[in-house]
Amino acid sequence: MMMLWRSLWIWLSFRWRGRLAVLDTSRLALRVWPGDLDMNLHMNNGRYFSVADLGRLDLGLRSGVWWKALRRGWRPVAGDSDARFSSSLQPFQTYELQSRLLGWDQKWTYGEHRFVRDGRVCALVLVRYLFVSSKGPVPPAKIMEACGGGEQTPTLPEWVLRWSENQDRISAMLKAEHAAAAAGNDAV
Repeated sequence: MMMLWRSLWIWLSFRWRGRLAVLDTSRLALRVWPGDLDMNLHMNNGRYFSVADLGRLDLGLRSGVWWKALRRGWRPVAGDSDARFSSSLQPFQTYELQSRLLGWDQKWTYGEHRFVRDGRVCALVLVRYLFVSSKGPVPPAKIMEACGGGEQTPTLPEWVLRWSENQDRISAMLKAEHAAAAAGNDAV
């Protein structure tokens, strides 16, 4: 229920927080509430991914990307995400969620979400996502063009490229397993 209220707050207040360029950083001041906790009484590892969604929502709304995409029937969909935790967030602590677009390639858009408390990154969530239409994936370059063009992707960090390659390997492995299982079912 807490995430519903947070999402509603983002939708209702994004205009007051000002416009952002596509490559700007969204900053949200947040707090760890009891509903965010796990049995160890710190922020649940799954909650970081849900809160990262809020950062993408804020950045997408304030930059205008999501409005322009939705008008064309394009929907944002997360493909993969990964997190690195370095320091836990405790009950009622405040933190800043810093969300930014790292860049894009022919298929994916890469976003980074930093959970920062007292100048220290407590967690980093990396997400690759795409926009889809009824005809399939929409190339990120087409999305940037629809948003006014002129945006050139920043050079993606090497660690992001390696991570993306590994995600592709995992996807290929799962597809092969699925195909083998389907072929085995057909043989029965």
